Amino acid sequence: MASLTVAQYDALERAIIDARRIAVVRRGTEFLVIPEGLVVRDGQEVLVTRHPTTGAPLELRLIDCDAIEVVR
Repeated sequence: MASLTVAQYDALERAIIDARRIAVVRRGTEFLVIPEGLVVRDGQEVLVTRHPTTGAPLELRLIDCDAIEVVR
């Protein structure tokens, strides 16, 4: 995923604020996680998330993600 559209950024920001689950597809694997923030590390956007059941942290570079969707 090269970059998110404005609508996708808005949906992601709202999911972060509301602690709503998102589905992220990366290299054919789907992750269902709770987003906590969007940061820049080494010049790349990184999505900081947590697993909804275990609470384990997971950081995903947006450039590596194939799709991101807010779970409603």
